[in-house]
Amino acid sequence: MRAGQTHGKSDARPPAGGASPYARVVPRAAHILIVEDDEGIGANLQRALASGSITVAWARTAREARSSARDEPPDLVLLDLGLPDGDGADVCRALLAAQPSLPVIMLTARNEEIDVVIGLDSGAVDYVTKPFRLAELSARVRAHLRRVSDDSRIVVGELTVDGPARRAMLAGVEVELRAKEFDLLEALAAAAGTVVRREDLMSDVWDEHWFGSTKTLDVTVSSLRRKLDDAKPNAVLITTLRGVGYRLEP
Repeated sequence: MRAGQTHGKSDARPPAGGASPYARVVPRAAHILIVEDDEGIGANLQRALASGSITVAWARTAREARSSARDEPPDLVLLDLGLPDGDGADVCRALLAAQPSLPVIMLTARNEEIDVVIGLDSGAVDYVTKPFRLAELSARVRAHLRRVSDDSRIVVGELTVDGPARRAMLAGVEVELRAKEFDLLEALAAAAGTVVRREDLMSDVWDEHWFGSTKTLDVTVSSLRRKLDDAKPNAVLITTLRGVGYRLEP
């Protein structure tokens, strides 16, 4: 994590020798939020887009859209510009305030140039007018999802580290971690079975220009061990190699 960032990096990498043979990288299912008050259109979109690799939530109002996005942040939003309790452009701005890189595709019956401009100015990446062809819309959705689909989870035995969601699960139990604890666990899990040097952990998790004591690393490892053990005793072992670094045992 570089100085000034509020969250750690989610691109933890194994040592230069290549990916750890003990850590499986599992693609994360994409999550789409449909914001549409028309029951027929919403139901058809939900049915057409849901698959094994895509989950779909459907909100019928602006209020439901904000609540759904807060509870489960989407990877892409299909947003009707005209909603019964608010304007889609305002919803778009609110969603982007929480997720600045979120791709939003506007769906609307309005086809005047000014309406297109308003939709795009609110932050939408695409604009589709009704009636639309489902095949064409699906193709646009897939194209936008490809740009955000490189997120993944790391699985080592009973441990799952979900970088994009910043969640760690051990034997089905969520482990509540502080930001640095999560970043440290992600770095170790990505290199499971191999030693990660102290200086590399300090650079990746804290700051590449860190010149202070590395005692903070030892304290964070101790806290991480305790929390993992609380979730399931002896399920995850982090071995200390004095003067060298740490290894998460597969």
